[in-house]
Parts: sequence; structure tokens; C-alpha cells
Amino acid sequence: MAEPAASFRAPVTTPDPLAATAMLDLASLAEACAACRRCGLGSQRQQVVVSRGNPRARLMVIGEGPGAQEDASGQPFVGRAGQLLDQMLASVAIDSNRDAYICNVVKCRPPDNRKPTPAEMAACRPWLEEQIRVVDPALILLAGATALEGVLGIRGGITRLRGRWHRSDSAALAGRQLMPIFHPSYLLRNPSRQPDSPKWHTWQDLQEVRRVLDGLDLGETGGSTLRSPVQQGL
Repeated sequence: MAEPAASFRAPVTTPDPLAATAMLDLASLAEACAACRRCGLGSQRQQVVVSRGNPRARLMVIGEGPGAQEDASGQPFVGRAGQLLDQMLASVAIDSNRDAYICNVVKCRPPDNRKPTPAEMAACRPWLEEQIRVVDPALILLAGATALEGVLGIRGGITRLRGRWHRSDSAALAGRQLMPIFHPSYLLRNPSRQPDSPKWHTWQDLQEVRRVLDGLDLGETGGSTLRSPVQQGL
């Protein structure tokens, strides 16, 4: 059972005419992102990487930013880390394309896959907030320390904060539950499935996500089948 939700203040962003523009739908948002030059990343990318998955999903997954394969394909989480993310979600009966909406804190690839700077995350935040507003997820997974920082403004501490539900008083996040989890790329570097390993903890975290989703959707699907990381071969 997860601990009671903690509350945090989200990063404060400066109002911007571009951010204030009402988006009619996610297609409009994608077009606006493609034209965005609010930071230097927009001039270096191959493609803007906005999202994949179901825009009506109750669950949103937010990662750090596109890598080389994402920059080439135009979709988030399609490399090895993305494949592991799909497998981890499937282990708790969550189909990443049907049951989740997946995006990143920044929509353009930082050079050499470096971590996006605070200024780059702030420049991209209006797009992320618009995605959250339009998709309107009940639950948000923050995949990795950069997503934790970019969304909740918390630097470091993911080992301590992961697996717990958090809340924010920001307008975009109000009424939603957010859970930090280890980034799949970190799990690729730490493949052990032994008790108390990062993968083992992530399995526990995702079971809690499944439990809350089942509570939201009670009676719609008749329950879900959970498979352990060993059964999944993760």
C-alpha cells in the first residue's frame, strides 16, 4: 500500500503569449510544437516528439526527453528503454498504446542525449501542461529524476520518493495523483530482479498503479491479470 499523497509546488513559469494560446485538440498542439523555437533545441532536432498512446487514457507517463531513435521516429520511448517500459506496463495489464498516454518533459532531443537544462524544461512546460489539460489523466507516472524535477520541481530524491503518490497545487496538476518511478534506462543498467533491487521496487510500484486504476475503472473490465517480472522475462 502506498503512503499518503504528499503535496508539492510545481515550478513557476512566466506567462507567455504562445503558452496562453488555447489548443483545440492534440493535433493542433502537435502542429504548434513543430513550429516552436522557444529554446535552442528546436533548431537542432530532426523531428518534434510529442506523444504516443491513447489520449483518452486514465494514465499518463512522462519521461525526460527524446533520444536518437525517438528523434528519428517522432515518437517517445521507442528505443530499448521504451521497449522495457512497454514490457513493465504489460506486466500489470497496461497496454502502452491502449491504456496510457506517453510523452516527455521536453519535446526535442537535447544534443548527445544530455539532460535538458532547467531553461529548456521551462520553455517546454506550457506544451506539457496543455497535454495534461487535454488528456486529463487521473494518474501520472514520472519516469526518472528529470521528469520529477520538470513536473514537480524536485531535484534529486527519486529513490526516496518513488512508489509514493504525490499531489501538486498547480492548476495543471490539481486533482491528479503523481508517482515517480525509476526510468527504464536506469533499470537497463541495473537488470537484477532480486528483492530490493530497482526492478523489484518498480514492479511493486506498478502493482500499486494497477490497484488504483482498477479502483477507477471498477466493474468495467472485471479485473486484471498481473504477471511478475520473472514471468515477463524483464
